[in-house]
Amino acid sequence: MYSDPSSAAPAGLSAVLAEALRTGAELAAAEAARIRALAAAGHLALDVMADRREHARASEMALREVASELASAECLSDRTVQSQISHAMTLVDDYPQTLAAWEAGVITRAHVHAIIDVGSPLPVEAREEFDLLAVATADGLSPGRLRSRLAALAERLQPTTLSERHRRGREARCVRIVSGQDGMSDLVATMPTVLAVGIYDRLTRQARAVIDARDEASEPGSDERTMAQLRADILADVLLTAAPDADPTRTDDGPGILGGIRARVQVVVPALTLLAPERENSDPAELVGHGPLDADTARALAEATSLPWDRVITHPVSGAVLHTDTYHRTTAIDRFLRARDRRCRWPGCTVPAVRAEVDHTHDYALGGPTDVTNLAHLCQRHHSQKQFTRWRVRQLPGGVLEWTSPTGRTYTDEPLAYSPAVRFVPDDPAPPEPGEEPAPF
Repeated sequence: MYSDPSSAAPAGLSAVLAEALRTGAELAAAEAARIRALAAAGHLALDVMADRREHARASEMALREVASELASAECLSDRTVQSQISHAMTLVDDYPQTLAAWEAGVITRAHVHAIIDVGSPLPVEAREEFDLLAVATADGLSPGRLRSRLAALAERLQPTTLSERHRRGREARCVRIVSGQDGMSDLVATMPTVLAVGIYDRLTRQARAVIDARDEASEPGSDERTMAQLRADILADVLLTAAPDADPTRTDDGPGILGGIRARVQVVVPALTLLAPERENSDPAELVGHGPLDADTARALAEATSLPWDRVITHPVSGAVLHTDTYHRTTAIDRFLRARDRRCRWPGCTVPAVRAEVDHTHDYALGGPTDVTNLAHLCQRHHSQKQFTRWRVRQLPGGVLEWTSPTGRTYTDEPLAYSPAVRFVPDDPAPPEPGEEPAPF
């Protein structure tokens, strides 16, 4: 691990960080001001045509007219500007709290995009509540982690269940080809998320096995394909020949290990969602790192898998992990950490725990114990960063990780609590007695 205890926080890096934050805040305010101006232009166009609403094309022409004016002044395409105006009107009209937070520098453009993307399937009448809750949820979260939280939040505001919408969405599954340049094309498959994630995971693990076999062979120049190139090559081999061709992991005349690698996904399924699927919107199952999973798919996975499921006992109010167990013999510590962490514990990282490494927060070689108070999941990238850079980390009670940057700033990463088992809702007010005036509040 890198260590330099005598060095103070680098003044140069602190100054650069302060300048980046200052200019970022100024840029956010300027971008928000442009959003408001574009939305105002759109509203002006609609106001002009207010008396001609029976002519939908007239309203479209009014927007085109305004967009063309702005586009000509900025040397842009009128189609581009019209799209920007529509986006701006959506943000100003449906997400005023999000826009205000962006304007104040509380959130970034990436956070705004995450909020609008997740909120777009919601009916317009539900967006006001979603807007308020989204801004409150965004505090201290990266856009990737925010998107995962918002997906579950949006489900609770949907008028139909996730299973109903998933069944409709499945009708759009397809494979299509998009022609590119230089003899290359994109093969695009639209399918249920759990299958897409599983396919990508299997390709990644197969590619990693090829790279490991290549590194062990130590034959310079034998195979220099990148991880991305290997995924593409293995996908083509499997689809065209039903097996990875020229498997480099084979050690004799028999098959290598690539064909034996299976997909691995991490799924969290609340017990009540399995028992009462009609309530799935209030506490949906989750495909970790990707968002809510419909109850039908979650139930099918629970029934089909031969692997043991970890039972996670959580606090009924806070949702914090209290205990894990299983009817199958396995490592209790690993079960607890997978249940508690669910993803890499670097602030903002969304890599699922099943694709991360269990790391000693305080180095084992320096006396760190091997128990849940000193262990946490880190993906390969952030495990290496912890070891070989000036970032420092310590684990606080409750599995909270406190990271200290080279400039001395601290960032905390808390385990994502599960949804509380107990929810408090206001009682329905008793109807007034005959002749009695209803309460004014």
